[in-house]
Amino acid sequence: MTDTAAIRSVEYEQPLVDAAGAAGATGGACATRQAWARVPPEPSAAERAALKDRVRRLLKEKDAVMVSHYYVHPDLQDLAEETGGIVSDSLEMARFGRDHTARTLVVSGVRFMGETAKILSPGKTVLMPDLDASCSLDLGCPSAAFSAFCDRYPDHTVVVYANTSAAVKARADWVVTSSCALDIVRALKDAGHRILWAPDRHLGAYIEQQTGAEMVFWPGACIVHDEFKALELALLKQAHPGAKVLVHPESPADVVDLADAVGSTSAILKAARELDAREFIVATDSGMMHKLRALNPGKTFIAAPTAGEGATCKSCTHCPWMAMNGLAGVAQVLETGANAIQVDPALIARARRPIDRMLDFTAALRGGSAPGALLAHLGAA
Repeated sequence: MTDTAAIRSVEYEQPLVDAAGAAGATGGACATRQAWARVPPEPSAAERAALKDRVRRLLKEKDAVMVSHYYVHPDLQDLAEETGGIVSDSLEMARFGRDHTARTLVVSGVRFMGETAKILSPGKTVLMPDLDASCSLDLGCPSAAFSAFCDRYPDHTVVVYANTSAAVKARADWVVTSSCALDIVRALKDAGHRILWAPDRHLGAYIEQQTGAEMVFWPGACIVHDEFKALELALLKQAHPGAKVLVHPESPADVVDLADAVGSTSAILKAARELDAREFIVATDSGMMHKLRALNPGKTFIAAPTAGEGATCKSCTHCPWMAMNGLAGVAQVLETGANAIQVDPALIARARRPIDRMLDFTAALRGGSAPGALLAHLGAA
């Protein structure tokens, strides 16, 4: 297998920072920044089989377990489940890594997921196939500028999405994922809190609309979900009149308005299983298609459009940083111990508090507790 990786240039938004070091509020101007991603070459069938056998052996030797996100390569999803690991969204990844007995976690995803695993399991070794696998939401929310932005709203409870750095999490009162954000913000709103939300403006606007909470937003966006087009989606719906539309709430509001079900990756999987339809149009990262098709044989899943007629790619829906994860990278880090996630110990205690709040809240909610009762017990700010 060749070692040559394809290097891809990636543009993302970063809010402009004023002279005081703070970013603009809702609707603030953003600058276009350049980043990059390297996509590993696809192995041949023989190479793939050999790499999987190598990883299976190394996982046993190193007392390690794989934790993979729904958006990474199908090989990494399948191998995680075959070896006793998990394929999930970032909330379940966090829970699983914290609770598993393995001494080493191999996190296939993007860097904030590895950092979260290390924050929750500081005594464990956390490895990633590629430490440069980032996220536009994380890149677009620098910790110093975000902290200055928070200082402008001292009477607001700071709620940050999981797609942020450890330093940003350490500045927050609560960390949330798309699967629990509505419940947590609704409980905070009912308790009289005003919310400072970061970094995804589309998800924040959706939560505001659903909960009626008073919110201010850091104006970030996911480069994948931000590209879905409502006009093209409406045309695709006309071409598939029986299809149900499943949308992740990081998408623009006019795309969300066309959805039959809106929610996190786990919610999208649930809707695909339960809705009465044989066809589904899916507005989230195309990495989800593997699990959707595996769990729903006989159903058809169509990627929602990100571009109009004449575009080179009609639906370019895969995160370039998620694509940086590959079998060869997993094997290499298990063999060498390279690409170990490091988080400043001074940050770990501060970043862990809002993550633990989220995990405790969601665990209690699953156990039947009333959301409002949880805030007083856990401390909302």
